[in-house]
Amino acid sequence: MSTSLYDLSVPVFIRALRNLSAILDKGAAYAEGEGKAPESLLETRLYPDMHPLAYQVQRASDATRFFVARIGGLDNPPMADDETTFTQLQTRIAATIAYLEAAPREAIDGREDADVELKTPRATMVFKGIDYLLDFALPNVFFHCTTAYALLRHQGVPIGKMDFIGPVVRKE
Repeated sequence: MSTSLYDLSVPVFIRALRNLSAILDKGAAYAEGEGKAPESLLETRLYPDMHPLAYQVQRASDATRFFVARIGGLDNPPMADDETTFTQLQTRIAATIAYLEAAPREAIDGREDADVELKTPRATMVFKGIDYLLDFALPNVFFHCTTAYALLRHQGVPIGKMDFIGPVVRKE
């Protein structure tokens, strides 16, 4: 049995977002337990020229939605990037997961050779569907999830590798 483009993308994205949601919960709980304003963590940066935690969550959300919309030719609901609280970021993650769960498998499977054009402020990139997933979308999602994890850990939130990886569940 071969693995489909849908199987390589949508479930992986959903898992990454659920794990991101769980570490955000731990971040909010940590801030409260330490007597810090939880929102103070959302503006934390590893270096002055890097984007803060809220931005990392927004970009992880966008990268998953943009992949599904571009590869599947689906509408992509706009999100305003105006989240300023953990609750708002959790709402965004939940809305993103709902969008991914609603994506029809048949809109994604079989699109491995589809042309995908990605315009950024720096360049226009053209990919085949599978290359867009493996060379851009997956690394992009995990870059932003990893950075969010690192920002929280850097602030003292007691999270570890298994929080990032999340529960390991084997399907029989």
